[in-house]
Amino acid sequence: MKKTYITSMPNHIGAFLKASRCFSALGINITRVSYNKAVDSHTLFIDAEGTEEQLKRADVELEKIGYLQNDGAKTSVVLLEFCLEDIPGSVTSVLTLISEFNFNISYISSQENGTAYQLFKMGLYVEDPEKITAFLSEAEKICKVRVIDYNSSEKFYDNSIFYNTYVMGLSNLMGLSEQEKQALLIPVNLAMQTLDEQGLSPYRTFDSISKFAELLSESKNDGFSPRVSTHKITENTEITLIEPPCGSNVTILRSNGNILFIDTGYACYKEEMQKLFRRLIPGFDTLHKTVLVTHADVDHCGLLPLFDEIVASKKTAACLENEYNGANGFREENPLHRPYINICKILTSYTPVQPSKIRVPWEEKETLHEPLTQIGFFDFGELHFEVYEGRGGHLPGEIVLIDYTHHIAFTGDIYINLHGLTAEQAEYNQYAPILMTSVDTDAKLCSLERKAILQRLGVGNWQIFGAHGFKKDYSVNT
Repeated sequence: MKKTYITSMPNHIGAFLKASRCFSALGINITRVSYNKAVDSHTLFIDAEGTEEQLKRADVELEKIGYLQNDGAKTSVVLLEFCLEDIPGSVTSVLTLISEFNFNISYISSQENGTAYQLFKMGLYVEDPEKITAFLSEAEKICKVRVIDYNSSEKFYDNSIFYNTYVMGLSNLMGLSEQEKQALLIPVNLAMQTLDEQGLSPYRTFDSISKFAELLSESKNDGFSPRVSTHKITENTEITLIEPPCGSNVTILRSNGNILFIDTGYACYKEEMQKLFRRLIPGFDTLHKTVLVTHADVDHCGLLPLFDEIVASKKTAACLENEYNGANGFREENPLHRPYINICKILTSYTPVQPSKIRVPWEEKETLHEPLTQIGFFDFGELHFEVYEGRGGHLPGEIVLIDYTHHIAFTGDIYINLHGLTAEQAEYNQYAPILMTSVDTDAKLCSLERKAILQRLGVGNWQIFGAHGFKKDYSVNT
């Protein structure tokens, strides 16, 4: 049995030794340790493996020596930056507010920079972490404020509640519950440690996660403005392409009165997407809703619980079933991808779908020797697709659909129209490669799969619908 401990240790010699002896005495194996003084001077993450009884005893022993984080008071120092007008007396109102909250100042630094504003950095002793939330709310009424939890110059500040304040900010952006906030602590730390070992500074990691969360938040409610386009295929068949600013496209196929969805986008846009579906499809709520999933990435499967029937490849079905049973999906099996995917699932409120809804219409090939292997056919109204499965260059279980009669291809994330991205989509798409090191499981193999798609298209003018960006018009000459 494994468990992650978020320990709060005193910043002095022998602190980790004391915790290590506690685990050793109980016969518990430490499988991961993460500590970065430049990020957080007291918080240390420990992954431990032992029996359920051993881990329960460890809870008690660590609580005795005061190493487990709890809701009690804990004296800490948080570093803040106040953006003040560069005029006499501008800092007075901030100092008055600090006094009203009974915070002591441990550090001050400020210098003019040739602009109309001056950045005041202050370290505040905080005995009750909850008070900092109220303080920040009041301080924002005076000037722009940010919590400085890390910096590119690797200077050390005694900022022992970094993870709590950082995760609190992410949680507030996305309206997460207290339980989701606590769950977010571990993957945020794991992302920092994993990418730090790959040479990416903590500053870049935390900044990228923050900007990713900001984009998700800005695109909700009134900020949800997907590009919607309709493409006529025949008199009785048309395709509606919905491109949210963040996450995968959602495609609606209509043919001979039938409706099929392809991919679903993020779960955090559930209300916005349902409102759009109801506008585009009369009687949407009473409709028997079927969706085809190109692959099992979180930004393609967020709204699967809304659907009555899910069509997927055998590997994709297995991945979704693993998630439903609490096991890792394919992405989490990759140590470089796991932290980002876990963060993504929490921030977007991802919920696994019931496996009983999934239908697999194609037999799985025992081995996939080619970049793309035909596994069967899929008919929908007037459309007749050949279905190909990739070898997992982007993600195992990925499929491509090609209709040779109507010259249509649905290519998932194997092939997308990079030049057809909106500015918002392009900005969103830059963070996953940073936080996962690559969006592909095997980038070289995915490149071969992309080439294989184009090689399989026959002579004529094609419409290629990737899972991000606008459709691609592609011509094949004799």
